[in-house]
Amino acid sequence: MITKPALSREAGFAEAQDKADPLASFREEFEWPVDDQGRRVTYLLGNSLGLLPKGARALVNEELDEWARRGVEGHMKARTPWYTYHEFLRDSTARLVGARPEEVVVMNTLTTNLHLMLASFYRPQGKRVKVVMEENAFPSDQYAIPSHLAVRGVDASNVIVARARPGEATLRTEDLLKLFEEQGSQIALLLLGGVNYYSGQLFELEALAAAAKRAGIMVGYDLAHAVGNAPLSLHDWDVDFAVWCSYKYLNGGPGAPGGCFVHKRHGDDTSIQRFAGWWGNDPNTRFQMRSDFTPRTSADGWQLSNPPILSMAPLRASMDLFEQAGFARLRAKSEALTGYLEALLSAIPSSPVRVLTPSNPAERGCQLSLYIAGKGRAVHDALRAKGILTDYREPDVVRMAPTPMYNSYGDVWQTANAMREVLTG
Repeated sequence: MITKPALSREAGFAEAQDKADPLASFREEFEWPVDDQGRRVTYLLGNSLGLLPKGARALVNEELDEWARRGVEGHMKARTPWYTYHEFLRDSTARLVGARPEEVVVMNTLTTNLHLMLASFYRPQGKRVKVVMEENAFPSDQYAIPSHLAVRGVDASNVIVARARPGEATLRTEDLLKLFEEQGSQIALLLLGGVNYYSGQLFELEALAAAAKRAGIMVGYDLAHAVGNAPLSLHDWDVDFAVWCSYKYLNGGPGAPGGCFVHKRHGDDTSIQRFAGWWGNDPNTRFQMRSDFTPRTSADGWQLSNPPILSMAPLRASMDLFEQAGFARLRAKSEALTGYLEALLSAIPSSPVRVLTPSNPAERGCQLSLYIAGKGRAVHDALRAKGILTDYREPDVVRMAPTPMYNSYGDVWQTANAMREVLTG
């Protein structure tokens, strides 16, 4: 929680906090965008695209050099062999999502992985055919779920959209629990975003997973806005599967490979139907080029193709930084930074801003979604003109994400000060 001195609008407070920040040095591990005049901007867009880790260039160049020097032999003889390249991301990824190493794999992109998981874990049977998802889920999920059901011969009317109560911006856990109790026998799958991209709400994932499992519902989470941002314990929560991207808080770069979690009980079950590909085959027989598919146990059994080396290299640089920083320290700083931003914004006199994101730190990550009726786009543009880069989403929502790996208290102070000038100037 934010201590009372954090309510201070004085720049000196932010400077003192930054000097005392044990994670401050990580800020200089990233490349910072600049404006048209070459001035460094204040970047609060980690919820959209993370910054470039400085170490990424060397890792990408290393693989280009290996390709030039070794050709195809780089698969086995490169300094980091391409054949097992994805495995170098396994342990750090598992720690970040609270999984066992064999339960995670870095592969494909988020929506591709979502379809792969639906192929295996959406199992309509009898009257149990429905899928529950949240209102204002990221559009890709809103497209993927009905289209996947259609391919499976299931009408889109079987998608249940859980909505907030009238006048409220976020979903109540008790309303979802009631839904499970009332319609659980008809629900095949819960597919929920870990953090809702629009409101910034962090769902009570453990409680929801437990309740869904009691009702016999398969549980899948889209963690695009949660991974690297919120505490996760997927194995212990008994989640069936999860998918995520790595270009937001994980700083993997535009279009970077996503990730996938498959609980061990499913990963050990090679009889589960799936879309098969060469890289999901048992590596002991992979190069025998047999026509029969023998899936590898673990999440690796859902892979389709060999890893995209040049796309994975930047992610390795970022995951190394996560390992050095430690997620517990990042989370503590995240709560402090976001609370500081919220406190400064709430002190703006006669402010038209409505914060959609819950105030309870346990119910949010580092994002604040600010609804500014009729003025959202104008405020966003005015902030950008002042060198403050935020995100805009229709209708009238400005999203700010003070990311603890590289944002500072000074960034937050500058943002709130610019917001004050825009709203009251």
